[in-house]
Amino acid sequence: MTDYHINIFFSDEDGGYIADIPDLQACSAFGDTPEQALSEVERAKAAWLAAAKDAGKPIPPPRYRPVIYQVSE
Repeated sequence: MTDYHINIFFSDEDGGYIADIPDLQACSAFGDTPEQALSEVERAKAAWLAAAKDAGKPIPPPRYRPVIYQVSE
């Protein structure tokens, strides 16, 4: 995997779409459409990664995979 998985879902409570990146703690964004939420979370990801790098904090590798992609052993 070369990039982080992004979840996008509609939130009745917020009245719009939420996009989040499970591997990056508290990295999420809101949009009126799925495309808008995706665009916003991409900006949030860039800011998250830059802030972690500037602070000398470790950047987690992309690991999260939805259950549908996990292979049972």
